[in-house]
Amino acid sequence: MSNDKHIKLTFLGTGTSQGVPAIGCRCRVCCSTDCRDNRLRTSAMVEIEDCRIVIDAGPDFRQQMLRTGARHIDAILLTHEHKDHTGGLDDVRAFNFVDYPTAIHPVDIYATHRTIEAVRRDFAYAFVENKYRGVPEMRLHKIEPSESFRVKEVEIIPINGKHSDRFEVTGYRIGRLAYLTDFKQIDDSEIEKLQGVDTLVVNALRFAPHYSHFNVDEALELIGKVAPRRAYLTHMSHEIGLYATTNPSLPEGVSLAYDRLEIEI
Repeated sequence: MSNDKHIKLTFLGTGTSQGVPAIGCRCRVCCSTDCRDNRLRTSAMVEIEDCRIVIDAGPDFRQQMLRTGARHIDAILLTHEHKDHTGGLDDVRAFNFVDYPTAIHPVDIYATHRTIEAVRRDFAYAFVENKYRGVPEMRLHKIEPSESFRVKEVEIIPINGKHSDRFEVTGYRIGRLAYLTDFKQIDDSEIEKLQGVDTLVVNALRFAPHYSHFNVDEALELIGKVAPRRAYLTHMSHEIGLYATTNPSLPEGVSLAYDRLEIEI
């Protein structure tokens, strides 16, 4: 894919695994009336010409898709196997049967081997030989972190990282956009793959350190190494603070993302 292709990025969700507000919490962020402080689980939609790709399908996938009004998707890219990123895959049924009975459209799912196996295990009823009617139809595609792949004519470059010592995670570069979530470590060789991006999205859970996610300082350190024209922070907990307070405090060219924010690249 040529780097000059127009890309539209929509943040479907920008919250951590609990979402914001968190159940039972009465902090000022969880009680905020600013819609930018209300965060579904992290997910994004990328549109390039006639190709529509969703990154991650967590428990809020149905609600997120209803908000977009989308009637088809060409692929879902999964970053890793945790439920806040895969828990909504049953709802691909809506895209399978949107034209039923004229046609059934399986949804193509791309992920590394470990994540593919988790999907097979967690949604075993969708892959048995004698399926019951109406199960989600998914075509699973195993990707290698070191090899690019294509969805339609769109080239996608995996970016490999560590979520923690126990888990790997996969980010994606699509043209001049790179999207990383749930990263805690990234090697210099993978940072090289990010050089020249216009827009970088990266997770920043909170300001305090965390054992399995970048905090704000770690995210800003990566942004400094990549030097994109602009960067957005995602996968944020309520500890990130109020949008109206935190966003102005960030360096020039860096912003907090928020749900339903649309970016043209």
